[in-house]
Amino acid sequence: MQKSQCAERDIPRSSPLDHQYQGENPLRTLAYLLRPDRGKLTLSVLVFAFKHIPVWLLPLITANVIDVVVSHRSVAELWINTGGLGAILLLNFPLTMLFARYTSASIRRMGRDVRSALCRRMQYLSIGYHARVSAGVLQTKIVRDVESIETMVQQGANLGLGALMTLFGGLAVIAFKVPVVLPVFVIVVPVAALLVRKMRSRIRSNNEEFRLEIERLSSRVGEMTTLIPITRAHGLERTALHRVDDTLKEVRTKGFRLDLLNSQFGSMSWILLNTMAVACLAGAALVAYYGLLGISPGDVVMISSFFTTLTASFTTLMNLTPIISKGLESVRSIGEVLQAPDLEINEGKTSVDGVDGRIDFQDMAYRYPEAAEDSVRGFDLTVRPGETVALVGASGAGKSTILNLLIGFIRPTEGRILLDGRDMSALDLRTYRRFLSVVPQESILFEGTIRENVTYGLEGGADEETLRESLAAANAMEFVERLPQGLDTVVGQRGARLSGGQKQRLAIARALIRDPRVLVLDEATSALDNRSEALIQDALSRLVRGRTVFVVAHRLTTIQSADRIVVMDRGRVVESGTHHELLALGGTYATTLQPRRIG
Repeated sequence: MQKSQCAERDIPRSSPLDHQYQGENPLRTLAYLLRPDRGKLTLSVLVFAFKHIPVWLLPLITANVIDVVVSHRSVAELWINTGGLGAILLLNFPLTMLFARYTSASIRRMGRDVRSALCRRMQYLSIGYHARVSAGVLQTKIVRDVESIETMVQQGANLGLGALMTLFGGLAVIAFKVPVVLPVFVIVVPVAALLVRKMRSRIRSNNEEFRLEIERLSSRVGEMTTLIPITRAHGLERTALHRVDDTLKEVRTKGFRLDLLNSQFGSMSWILLNTMAVACLAGAALVAYYGLLGISPGDVVMISSFFTTLTASFTTLMNLTPIISKGLESVRSIGEVLQAPDLEINEGKTSVDGVDGRIDFQDMAYRYPEAAEDSVRGFDLTVRPGETVALVGASGAGKSTILNLLIGFIRPTEGRILLDGRDMSALDLRTYRRFLSVVPQESILFEGTIRENVTYGLEGGADEETLRESLAAANAMEFVERLPQGLDTVVGQRGARLSGGQKQRLAIARALIRDPRVLVLDEATSALDNRSEALIQDALSRLVRGRTVFVVAHRLTTIQSADRIVVMDRGRVVESGTHHELLALGGTYATTLQPRRIG
């Protein structure tokens, strides 16, 4: 058999984003995300500025051309103005492609890094965290929230940057050509800023509400698809649809409210700014008509064009507010994962290079967060290397908690666990788990081949002979050889193309091929028919040889051959001994647990 020797380099490490994320300042976080590409982004801004020159230069040239015609100046001025603008226009295409190349590469790199940081963080977060937060919510953060951040930056680069450059370029031209009207244009800035500030808080709160509803919907849909076999078997389709429909109604309501607010915001800003534009045009025309302030007919056209252009720029900036607000809310959303404190910390701890298999639980207790009392308390147990220990007891006795503590999914709130005499709190649990295998009640398979599922996580895979030996020892070859592609048969999502017994035998083969020193069997024969149970019991008898084994099972046949049976009640050990010793004792095991299915 082959050890699961995951190289240290393959173990997920924390991302720098974990330490740089600033939930209270998403703009700072965004700047950090884009920091690796600051050189490219600076260059892209310069490229954009040059390609954007015609937008604010056109009204000036138009004014010059009109004044040449009205004043009958030299026709050479006409050709100079139009020729210069034409040359700049020809450069637009290559400059646009260069800008797109730089910005898109930076944005996509950022999106990849954020998604990678989220996935890495999820690998560090405790099993307790994953039990509280649904997979659908986490998927939404990785897919939808990162997409919102990418959209915000993309729209900001294309529309926002263009609007800002049009605004400042236009004001610069006006200040140079007709400085007397510059104060009129400057009035628009504080008015627009006041409007944005007034509306921003409402838009942000509505975006947050809508985002939370989408996460609830994602969670409900994931739950619905998982429960389809049970739903169909019990004729509960209407109930399942009703649960989803309630969430869909909330999504519709929140989305409708957000859309109305965005529309209201856009309409108010458009009316206000265009009213100002009309007033400015009428005022400039009157001043030119009466020959005041030295404004020429060309200046009137330029002022009118610029006011329309600047109005469009302000409108664009304000229309970007909902997109930016949504993007910043998404930055905060990913922070719920990146700043989650419920981590399994292994950095700097002692690496486990080998395991004999001695386990000591010393006066150990554990209380789940927000629980009223301990699930396990005063738990003392010493397990010798190679010993098989069965944990039995009524539901809620603490059996699963002991297994989770042994695997390292949770840490004792009191006392300690020793592995070969070393406190597990000081060990790198990732390296310890290379010597541990778990066969759960329901085997977890992914949509890949039998070969890929059995050798999952093995560095370099496994040779054909070792793979076949493991499958044969697990009594799995008898059905694998009958499959269309044998070892290369795709098992389907969650092993949907296999029976429960077949999936469980693959789980045993997966454990065997790793040659673990510590083995956890958690209801490994539960809910199986008699033939499947017999095959699995035979496979388990080979799997447990020479290993330290912890068994939790309902069926008496699974635990009666254990070296020791530990009877638990309300988190404590109340009896301990072999099957025959406990029967002779006449205690809880003999009178309450033994005559029927255990726990």
